[in-house]
Amino acid sequence: MKIFDRKTQSKLISAEVLAPVVVGVVALLLWDILVRVTNLPPYILPGPLLVFQTLITDWNELFSSLLITLQITVAAFIAAVVSGLLIAILFTQSKWIEKSLFPYTVILQTTPIVAIAPLIILWFKNNTFAALVVCAWIVAFFPIVSNTTLGLNSVDRNLLNLFQLYKASRWQTLWYLRLPSAMPYFLGGLKISGGLALIGAVVAEFVAGTGGAKSGIAYRILISSYNLQIPRMFAALLLTTGLGVLIFVSLSYLSDFILSKWHESAVKHEN
Repeated sequence: MKIFDRKTQSKLISAEVLAPVVVGVVALLLWDILVRVTNLPPYILPGPLLVFQTLITDWNELFSSLLITLQITVAAFIAAVVSGLLIAILFTQSKWIEKSLFPYTVILQTTPIVAIAPLIILWFKNNTFAALVVCAWIVAFFPIVSNTTLGLNSVDRNLLNLFQLYKASRWQTLWYLRLPSAMPYFLGGLKISGGLALIGAVVAEFVAGTGGAKSGIAYRILISSYNLQIPRMFAALLLTTGLGVLIFVSLSYLSDFILSKWHESAVKHEN
């Protein structure tokens, strides 16, 4: 038990945790000093204390909107993971399929979501939630496809020749060789896609501009900016940023948990 406590304490005071905390505290202090010295009004730049007070005061309304955005993000992320993985597997089964379809995935990624979101929302006019999920899916889809395709194609050629020597079927090679080899690439794509799904959801909400009880956090940001409720806008931004960090940290822990037993990128080496 004492060993566990020592390890826990060492992790808490390690540079990986301590350094960003120190930087964050210094940034908040500088922000507060800037507001106090220059006497900036709250509608231009509120102080951090006022932002936190607003966050506590309006917590119920802001948090309920954040949950709506989280639902859109999770739905789009799951759709991106499933579709991206299946399409990447399809690409590795035939070079002709990959060469024929991969450029269109690039086109889908490089098309500005702000430009096509109104059209998607028009198509799904009876289901705004589905339209927002599709917009977020478009943004989150490409990292899964590109990373997983790269991982499936980066298999060790010596092992591939060994599987061919033992006459392994295409699906046996995929299941026992290609997918394990592609796992670090796939998990890396997850960490990118998770944040992009949130960005896509927020951008789609901005374009849709849907209000009411089922409005997301982006609508709260818009309304706050229109009414010059800048502390409230900063509080909503703080929640959105916190959600993005939480998504990234969760997916990073998932990646470390899966890879820590066998892959060099996550195995802990003792000095």
